[in-house]
Amino acid sequence: MHPALLYLPGSRLSLAELCAARLDGHVVEIGDAYIPADLPESADVRASSIAFLVQEGSAACGPTAAWIHGARDAPPAVHHVRRCVERRVRPRLHARVVFHDTAIPAREVEELGGIRVSIPVRTMCDLATGLHRDPRVLPWMQALAHVRPDTLDGAIEILRGRHRVPGSVSGVAALERLVRKR
Repeated sequence: MHPALLYLPGSRLSLAELCAARLDGHVVEIGDAYIPADLPESADVRASSIAFLVQEGSAACGPTAAWIHGARDAPPAVHHVRRCVERRVRPRLHARVVFHDTAIPAREVEELGGIRVSIPVRTMCDLATGLHRDPRVLPWMQALAHVRPDTLDGAIEILRGRHRVPGSVSGVAALERLVRKR
């Protein structure tokens, strides 16, 4: 997506101007940005709308990556990013971002909209293993399974192959319940 099609409040237009353009039907809100009303919403567009929150050396993960991949209409209130390089990254503190310091391997990351994002199967694995800590990720798992049903079998296979990973047993059980609902 071309950056000229993404309007962040305060950059070229003020928030008031963007709200007026939205009321007139010229733009629609997506994440923290606005796009022309006739531009199709895609993973690139969703990723671009939160690019200012994902710092260099990190990738969108968890509910944020699920939203980018098409799960649910609205983005999560708090975005999740994870280190995706070998070196340590000094996290930029932001009230709406949770930084996870465990690294994602390069093979499990793709570039969308100018930022790195965990691939759908890795996203489903992260959501499943985080379920025991935060049950609020279950709707994200369900939504991702709805738009990307192919992620379920891959995530189950990966989690069964991992040993001594916190949350993997309950995560596999949750994924298997989602498979039965298909």
